[in-house]
Amino acid sequence: MVYMYIGFAGSLGAIARYLIGVFMIPESGFPFATLLVNLVGCYALAFITSRSLPFSYKLKTAIGTGFLGSFTTFSAFSVETITMIENGQIVLAIIYITLSVVGGIIMSNVGWKNEVTK
Repeated sequence: MVYMYIGFAGSLGAIARYLIGVFMIPESGFPFATLLVNLVGCYALAFITSRSLPFSYKLKTAIGTGFLGSFTTFSAFSVETITMIENGQIVLAIIYITLSVVGGIIMSNVGWKNEVTK
């Protein structure tokens, strides 16, 4: 039954990802939409996996694997990077890679529950 929840949440994540791509500066030459969804996804996944939230296992799995799995997109990140490199935008590609990787790690750290234990 959890597969149904993952599938449903995945369809919502894919639609949300598409809509962000439509409404975010699509002709700018820089993949802002992909960067945004990946950074938000890093934060959100770390947030829900590091906390004891009042969600069932099924809902947590649906959000983490389903929604966030289809919302974020490593494949688009990879293709956009290669496209920039092939178009001679090497510096822009390096900036994109750096912002994506370092930003993703930072956002995951910000979303992660950091409690000081005494």
